[in-house]
Amino acid sequence: MSLRNRRAASLPAKLSRSWLLVNAANPELFAPALSSEADSVIFDMEASVPDSQKAEARDAVVEALSTGMTAWVRVNGIETDFWAEDLAALSKAKGLRGVMLAMTEKPEQVTLTAMRLQAGTPVLALIESAVGIENATPIASAPGTFRLAFGVNDFRKDTGVSDDPLALAYARGKLVVASRVGQLPGAIDGPAAAGADSEAVHASCRTTATMGMTGKLSLSAGQVDDINQDLSPSTDELSWAHELLEAHAAGASVGDGSYLPRLARAQKIADLADSYGLWNA
Repeated sequence: MSLRNRRAASLPAKLSRSWLLVNAANPELFAPALSSEADSVIFDMEASVPDSQKAEARDAVVEALSTGMTAWVRVNGIETDFWAEDLAALSKAKGLRGVMLAMTEKPEQVTLTAMRLQAGTPVLALIESAVGIENATPIASAPGTFRLAFGVNDFRKDTGVSDDPLALAYARGKLVVASRVGQLPGAIDGPAAAGADSEAVHASCRTTATMGMTGKLSLSAGQVDDINQDLSPSTDELSWAHELLEAHAAGASVGDGSYLPRLARAQKIADLADSYGLWNA
């Protein structure tokens, strides 16, 4: 039987707000992560696992996904010696929800990854370099690409920019626009620091939401509730949508030319809130 939180397990990944990364070299962390409120859980076989432990971590992930657990998996980049072995091992894991491809820089990298997995397996392209950012639009349009994610720390190492939101605005904006052009769900932002307190997580989420990104990676289960809250419709938005939809149902007049766009926005808020279990809360 799956250990996955029932609410999160039923949520389509296109709507996932919180994406919790779990070190694949520590399989004892899998079950707690899957029972958390994270919308999506990613077993990380890449950045958090030393080369000497890659094979052991891969075996632990395949075992978990073959015995009732369901999760995403971050696989190693296509330029590494581990990529092909990762995909071969995961191709028959029945609990695999999708893969995150590290260091995505070209559209064909996503397509080649998807081709080595079972048909229809979604690939989340993690973009972590200047080359990847500049190629974000063709990556978003590549066969197999499901969503784009921003690898903030590696991007900063590659370019030398600071963590100031203004310094990272171009990269975030590029991912948001590329996602729209490629008709993908909203882009996923990089994580707050692993040890960030609630105030710092909220500040980080404000940047995420302001830039138009709809998901966020997380390095700690303790950040998940804050992320889910901040990337959901706010109390004010819910109240506004309720009032407009109730008035519309009661036969309110159309009014000016902004009415139909406002009605569509209210319905979108209602649909999101319903998916997140907030509409009737």
